[in-house]
Amino acid sequence: MTDRKDELAGNLAKVEERIARACEAAGRGREEVTLIVVTKTYPASDVRMLSELGVRHVAENKDQDAAPKAATCSDLSLSWHFVGQLQTNKVRSVVGYADFVQSVDRSRLVTALSKEAVRAGREVGCLIQVALDAGESGRGDRGGVAPGGVAELADLVAGSPGLRLDGLMTVAPLTGEYAGRQRAAFQRLMDLSTDLRRAHPAANMVSAGMSADLEEAVAAGATHVRVGTAVLGVRPRLG
Repeated sequence: MTDRKDELAGNLAKVEERIARACEAAGRGREEVTLIVVTKTYPASDVRMLSELGVRHVAENKDQDAAPKAATCSDLSLSWHFVGQLQTNKVRSVVGYADFVQSVDRSRLVTALSKEAVRAGREVGCLIQVALDAGESGRGDRGGVAPGGVAELADLVAGSPGLRLDGLMTVAPLTGEYAGRQRAAFQRLMDLSTDLRRAHPAANMVSAGMSADLEEAVAAGATHVRVGTAVLGVRPRLG
């Protein structure tokens, strides 16, 4: 375990240096960007070591993996972010541990999240997932609502009991006009965030950027970056 913790510590230090350099280049303070470590497919023991190394935000994308992991690590001071496409039949479980759901992309999901948050007596932070590979009113290949649908969905979240509208999230698209243009994609998200904050000033989270493109996200103005591989490494395929 000591070897693994040393590996994680080294990787974290490299990622921290990348974020710090990106902030400096963008004229931003390091404290303006929060690192979320994406722990999907990795064991609870890694989450525990990351917590010991100072990580405070972790993310998961599948409830069947996240729920038992969150339960095992419930004694830790961590904020759990759910970042995957979320089916309504998993909402009750996810609301049990997730402090933030970053993949809100349809009204039916908002209704289900609100119902379960109220039932559980919790307030869940919600980010609208924006699909920049969709048309103005379509949906993206990896979930998300088109830019044209953000305002309506945001209003619905803001008016739903048990939910708190915190901001926007995107994944750099693989197709469409922003494919291969991460900086432009993240700048588009920032423009949408500016629009959103006119109606909802407190919804100032902008979650964008991953291991390969966190610098572009920081340059555009992201407040949160979601990093998995650069911290945890590449898991060998099973079989």
